[in-house]
Amino acid sequence: MTEASMTEAPLHETYATLTTERPHADVLLVTLARPEAANAMNTQMGRDLFTLFDGLIAEPGRCRAIVLTGAGETAFCAGGDLKERDGMTDEAWQDQHRVFERGIRALVECPIPVIAAVNGAAYGGGCEIALACDFIYAARHARFALPEVTLGIMPGVGGTQTLPRAVGERRAKELLLSGRPWSAEEAAAWGMVNRVCDGGGLRAEALDTAATIAGNAPIAIRQAKHALHHGLSLSLADGMLFEIEAYNRMVPTADRREGIRAFNEKRKPVFSGR
Repeated sequence: MTEASMTEAPLHETYATLTTERPHADVLLVTLARPEAANAMNTQMGRDLFTLFDGLIAEPGRCRAIVLTGAGETAFCAGGDLKERDGMTDEAWQDQHRVFERGIRALVECPIPVIAAVNGAAYGGGCEIALACDFIYAARHARFALPEVTLGIMPGVGGTQTLPRAVGERRAKELLLSGRPWSAEEAAAWGMVNRVCDGGGLRAEALDTAATIAGNAPIAIRQAKHALHHGLSLSLADGMLFEIEAYNRMVPTADRREGIRAFNEKRKPVFSGR
């Protein structure tokens, strides 16, 4: 199966806690779907996130952009399901947390761009899910928080690493150590949120950007994301060397030739992912 045909194929898996839709042939809309629990992350949601995103790591041609949102209008994800966790033994708690870790790592490592469309409260693990995405659009009424220290724990699926990369060390310390919530407007001012949207237009705006990304050359998109994500952990000189390795992957592709040909023929390119 070619990448072009793979993007048209539906994902065959069904999930207990997620829904998947194809609003565009090359765009996958993923919804955290536990509205009765404010889309809180239970063990099954951790498994479902891992299954979905690990599958996309293995077969990145299945789509070209992803929007991740929550069901309903009030919550993106309220964090870990504390009702499920009530009474857990230490061993069971740690076993569950390993499931969450695997799910978030698969999301972070997904080569396909992922836009978080935060439609409401994103607390604890929900905030960490949003921060694990490539960038965030948020509804004007959305609220964020990492309140784990108020519960005797700390962020454990990336929050201590992704938040300071988004807002800076000193701001992150204030938010992490106080456990206080912050607004979508504050998140945008600090650089954590890319765009604040009216609630009714959030999904459409995120999908529009996803469709724009999906219209670009998929190998180029994946390589650019790869170079940016991993290059930030390197020195500038090493990062530039890493970038060239990523760049050279595109020189022999049909998409590179199609892009130049379309530019000279003054038409929109049709990228095949080859």
